[in-house]
Amino acid sequence: MFKAIFFKLDTVSHEAISVFDMFKIGVGPSSSHTLGPWRAAQLFTRSLENKNILDEVIRLEVLLYGSLAKTGVGHGTDIAVQLGLSGDDPVTFDVNNITAKINDIRAMKKLLLSGRHEIDFDPAEDIEVLF
Repeated sequence: MFKAIFFKLDTVSHEAISVFDMFKIGVGPSSSHTLGPWRAAQLFTRSLENKNILDEVIRLEVLLYGSLAKTGVGHGTDIAVQLGLSGDDPVTFDVNNITAKINDIRAMKKLLLSGRHEIDFDPAEDIEVLF
């Protein structure tokens, strides 16, 4: 789902999540399309931090497959992923701030990865929907 690029070399990392992480009440019309991807994004950035390579990320690409590709964007998957990559937590994040944060990422074309490492990120280009 997430692909981090280090020193212009492709390195693909996958994070496993439990079905129990996906099916909980969350933001958006479908928590399976928001909470699961939000948590997956958090786990991905946490794995980069644990490997001490978060600060080496120069670019990030998000690939949405299956039902996340077919209906996810309409259900907020793209928004949830950006918030998770930013280090925000779905339990504590004020939902009243979602629109402003997403608009800032889109306008600035920057993402503060895990809340501390800024990278270029254009959601229109860097979130890819694969059918």
